[in-house]
Amino acid sequence: MIPVILAGGKGERFWPLSRRARPKQFLCLDRTGKSLLQATADRLLDVAGGWQGLWVITSAELSDGVREQLPELPPENLLAEPQGRDTAPAVAWTTLEIAKRHGDDALIGFFPADHWIGDREGFKNTLEAASQLANSQRAIVTLGIEPTYPSSGYGYIEQGQGAGTYAGISAYRVNRFTEKPDRETAETFIETGKYTWNSGMFIFRAGVVIDELRAYAPEILDPIAERGVAAYADLPKKSIDYALMEKTHLTYVLPADFGWDDLGDWNALERLLKDDDCPNVEVARHLGLDTKGSIFYASNPEEAIVTIGLEDVVVVRDGNVTLIVKKERTQDIKKVLQSLKERPEYQSEL
Repeated sequence: MIPVILAGGKGERFWPLSRRARPKQFLCLDRTGKSLLQATADRLLDVAGGWQGLWVITSAELSDGVREQLPELPPENLLAEPQGRDTAPAVAWTTLEIAKRHGDDALIGFFPADHWIGDREGFKNTLEAASQLANSQRAIVTLGIEPTYPSSGYGYIEQGQGAGTYAGISAYRVNRFTEKPDRETAETFIETGKYTWNSGMFIFRAGVVIDELRAYAPEILDPIAERGVAAYADLPKKSIDYALMEKTHLTYVLPADFGWDDLGDWNALERLLKDDDCPNVEVARHLGLDTKGSIFYASNPEEAIVTIGLEDVVVVRDGNVTLIVKKERTQDIKKVLQSLKERPEYQSEL
């Protein structure tokens, strides 16, 4: 497999640690010393057969940062988009470039740069199953995560007819994709036992997706095929889910359970790092009085955070910014950032 890391996101809900020149994928959030991008590359190297087989697509403004984080990545395996156009153009351009170099039968996997995965062997076995399925027929294989709670923040995949077993994992045709349902609907989905979370990871042969994009998203594929990266200024902004996955009849899902989190906002630290013996999650020097259920992060280990009488809040200290937000309102960080973008005096904080 040729793994491709999607590394162009902004990760705004991790502001102020995540900023314009230092997005979420460049951060270390789990105390391992490796950034999310570095951890993603590390677990994909065996699948890729070394650095020569690994690709990354990112934005032009982040390409230097990717090179610093992954100095062993071959320069020709790094694609830099001049404008952000969501994941459909990223997948189309990368797939076309890999097909030029390796042919239409090249097996490709796409993986977001900002996921946490706990069981690397389980992950590797799932990729082996996906590879077998994608090589055996015209298939676009997506990895579905076994849901652990009725999340309204993830998309869901409904399993259809069984499609065999690969590397010990059952595969299913995809009936439909559902974007971020409300909690009541999510509870109903989980009760059926036929739904998984949409991980945003998928595997296919290059020629299969090129043909399907030509059929369902020619407004994206054709300009890139004709003009390459020069076509970006005129491309629509579409996700690969919307442009292709919800339309093609070739999608299969492999339900997977390898310890996964997409680290969507600061609350993810609680899922990752919570110690039952500690009332809070502390990636900082924190002294609290009557403080519980909270998350504290300081990028400077010499700085201290002192709290009195707080509950269910997130406090982040980074450089010239301190963020204090209720845990239930972390999704609103993007709204605050939009306000800051409109205020010239706050541009250094972005």
